[in-house]
Amino acid sequence: MRVIVLGAGVVGVTTAYYLSQLGCEVTVIDRAEQAGDGASFANAGQLSYSFTDALAKPSFLAQIPAMVLGRDQGVRVRLSPKLIAWGTRFLGQCTTRHARENTVAVLKTAMRSAELMRKLREELPFNFWHRTAGKLVVLSSQAELDGATSNMKLKQSYGCETEILSRSEAVAIEPALEQVRGDIVGAVYSKSDEVADSQKFVAGLQNLLEAQGKVRFQLSSRVRELLVTNGRVHAVDVDGDAVEADAFVVCMGAWSHELLQTAGVNPHVYPVRGYSLTLPPGDAAPTVSVTALKHRMVYSRLNGFVRIAGFADFTNFDTRADNERAQLLLNLAKSYAPAAADYDADDPKVWGGFRPMTPSGQPQVGRTRVDGLYVNTGHGMLGWTLACSTGYEAAQAVAKTH
Repeated sequence: MRVIVLGAGVVGVTTAYYLSQLGCEVTVIDRAEQAGDGASFANAGQLSYSFTDALAKPSFLAQIPAMVLGRDQGVRVRLSPKLIAWGTRFLGQCTTRHARENTVAVLKTAMRSAELMRKLREELPFNFWHRTAGKLVVLSSQAELDGATSNMKLKQSYGCETEILSRSEAVAIEPALEQVRGDIVGAVYSKSDEVADSQKFVAGLQNLLEAQGKVRFQLSSRVRELLVTNGRVHAVDVDGDAVEADAFVVCMGAWSHELLQTAGVNPHVYPVRGYSLTLPPGDAAPTVSVTALKHRMVYSRLNGFVRIAGFADFTNFDTRADNERAQLLLNLAKSYAPAAADYDADDPKVWGGFRPMTPSGQPQVGRTRVDGLYVNTGHGMLGWTLACSTGYEAAQAVAKTH
């Protein structure tokens, strides 16, 4: 069976891998010059299997006015018809019931992904800077502590082991927290969460699949339109040429929305921009992955460097403020954890990428109402974390219906 995977990020290439394991003839098509060049390129690097808390929840509603008015430095909002349409659905998810359901659904996907990653690591012959680092989510207020405690109890009932630590207990696990400037009332800790470089993973998996002759990569190729006849996708327009296949899997992240609409499918995905800095370590660089919940920032150690990532900008595909936002991230990171990285390094690696968000926070995976058309998109900030599970699920969906 011939399958075309549209998108060569970590989600698309992982999907291609699992399709090849099922004996499919797979072609991956992407406009980028190299695989993993978009949202997979320099994300936070965290495989946060234990931290799947829904963004849409009742407590988020109280934060919206400050975000819209520009008072939350970690978020930028520019109202537009597209954002209002998406935001209306998002607000509908901000109930206690939906928040629990969405958190649990993503948690189950993440736990499956962790197991699949363990199996995959035993088979892969290349290094992608994987390390079981553990993760600490630093809490700076009683409200954050109360919310974290409630979520911990919910997740424990599904077999996810995290624990609430006092400030002293958190510092004992990660002494670098002693250098943090800010209140720490406690932390959530998972000793089993991991870090790894998703771009290295994508590049290594591409090389392996090509060397085995199992998957062909067609890069620097722009996908324009899905071609539908009698309710079935039979081809995709790539740079003006109709490329045919038996099935098509759209894994284009934040760009999935526009392409799927050419076939009459709306995945309700909105692009949320985030940023990262990759710097040499400082005198008190954390070994454990650290998330500063209040500031929407994460710190990860990757192969001798510190990756600092954060922010959530709801401004569609606008990149004009990238330099300003990256500088703000650097300033906030330095203010919060001044010894975590060498903030004055001559060549800081600065990056920005679009995360594909659904209103519920759950990725859209599987077949659509159009025959031959499948999706694997909408992972939000958890694309790297959920890639193995959703790639496997998407491949199985294709195999079951063809």
